Amino acid sequence: MGSSLITVEVAYALPNNQLIIPLQVAPETSAEQAIAASGILQKFPEIDLSVNKIGLFGKLTRLETPLRHLDRVEIYRPLIADPKEVRKQRAADGKIMK
Repeated sequence: MGSSLITVEVAYALPNNQLIIPLQVAPETSAEQAIAASGILQKFPEIDLSVNKIGLFGKLTRLETPLRHLDRVEIYRPLIADPKEVRKQRAADGKIMK
């Protein structure tokens, strides 16, 4: 059975824009290789793989992780606000209002 290609997706989302790029790659292609092959780094120059975390279907993973058929590599943006701090602030505001 030779080296048939697998289908994967590379995804990146901004507040107003989402891009999912389907790719055909060799089996065992790494997440980093798929990201590079997708061309997404040229479309979004703000992506820095030494800073931005990546995941597969919402679970953090490493750049060297080999991909399987139908995997979706997601590139995450840094958080603007810490969710825990936002909840604390909302709780404090609620207590003051009562």
